[in-house]
Amino acid sequence: LQCQGFYQLCGGHQEDVIYLALPLYHMSGSLLGIVGCLGIGATVVLKSRFSAGQFWEDCQKHSVTVFQYIGELCRYLVNQPPNKAERGHKVRLVVGSGLRPDTWERFVRRFGPLQVLETYGLTEGNVATFNYTGQQGAVGRASWLYKHVFPFSLIRYDVTTGEPVRDTQGHCVATSPGEPGLLVAPVSQQSPFLGYAGGPELAQGKLLKHVFRPGDVFFNTGDLLVCDNQGFLRFHDRTGDTFRWKGENVATTEVAEALEALDFLQEVNVYGVTVPGHEGRAGMAALALRPPHSLDLVQLYAHVSENLPPYARPRFLRLQESLATTETFKQQKVRMAKEGFDPSALSDPLYILDQARGAYLPLTT
Repeated sequence: LQCQGFYQLCGGHQEDVIYLALPLYHMSGSLLGIVGCLGIGATVVLKSRFSAGQFWEDCQKHSVTVFQYIGELCRYLVNQPPNKAERGHKVRLVVGSGLRPDTWERFVRRFGPLQVLETYGLTEGNVATFNYTGQQGAVGRASWLYKHVFPFSLIRYDVTTGEPVRDTQGHCVATSPGEPGLLVAPVSQQSPFLGYAGGPELAQGKLLKHVFRPGDVFFNTGDLLVCDNQGFLRFHDRTGDTFRWKGENVATTEVAEALEALDFLQEVNVYGVTVPGHEGRAGMAALALRPPHSLDLVQLYAHVSENLPPYARPRFLRLQESLATTETFKQQKVRMAKEGFDPSALSDPLYILDQARGAYLPLTT
């Protein structure tokens, strides 16, 4: 019933034609997409597989006015060569989650004028945020009114222990503006956590107790967000993706954003890999080139040196034809981290950061 009101919240109406290319076994496709369309009586155009090459022709053919995205879909579109159909469309609104700030800016500049509505939520979560102001790069705003209806907090989190930071009384500590924090939401009758299919042990770690007062219970989203001085919320990283190296926290999203500014890179996936004899995890970046460019290691080294602190610069690079994603267009990080950087096990070209020489060099056995 809540999802039935999704497109009403987005400003959708009965005359809209909504383009949906998301898997229907996922909440975004079935509940937000299909049920959301039923809620406003709109037309939905179902595409069995997303095709960046056919997208704008489809939009023209079916008079699409709204596009529902997730993950990397908008990046695939801005990486396409120009095509006539992209200028004559009727799309007025794109709505979804996982749109990175750099892609957002390029998307609006190239395909606009259109409105972007970025949201944040989890299938099993009891909290959602909504960027109703259109502030680029934000997933919502922590206004007092919004937090009154959908209460949530950002608390300090220790990447090393994988646990929230607690004070001398055993309570969690709220973050300051600009400081990344773990997003948690109180569990109540109004915002319950219903658990997972299967045994109750699956929910372990998802519920935090005694957060701000004895006996209270909060849902742990597993996501780190940042709230700025104006109350805008920005996604920072997944707790499992952020890693520590040289005693510092490294957010994979920040490193990826810095690398994606290079015009010869089409896609970047950043993750931490374990290195024998070293504490923490070293940064590694899987890269896919933008045709017809080739890999410029000199420019890449100069760029990371200028834009990233020493601890955040990727120690390893892995060049791939294309980067693997999940069925919901999120980048595969866990599998890539497990595959590591062993040249005898990987066929992709690998490079290592040689700080003495100030360069990225081919990594051999």
